[in-house]
Amino acid sequence: MSLNQSQGQKLETYSSKYPQEVLLVKLEIDGEFDEVMIFKGFSSSLMRSTAFDPDVPVISDRAEIITIDRLKAPYKPNQPTYLQQGMTWTQFQAMYESMIGEA
Repeated sequence: MSLNQSQGQKLETYSSKYPQEVLLVKLEIDGEFDEVMIFKGFSSSLMRSTAFDPDVPVISDRAEIITIDRLKAPYKPNQPTYLQQGMTWTQFQAMYESMIGEA
């Protein structure tokens, strides 16, 4: 794996290694708010259409991540089980490096 992974790639890598978790990412891209759910290495926008091509990133390099929530899988919208709420990108990166072992 590359040390130069994008934000979206790091989030997807984490979720593929921890399939018992769902990541809910609140972000802003070009002034527009979006929420992206990531499960088992796949990202899907909850607010806009998601490309069918898996090579098209859902979280662009221009995205500013506002918060990341870690939830227990399977995700139940009416009864979510939060493992951690409101993580910043910096906090996630620190956890990622300690759990995955990459910068």
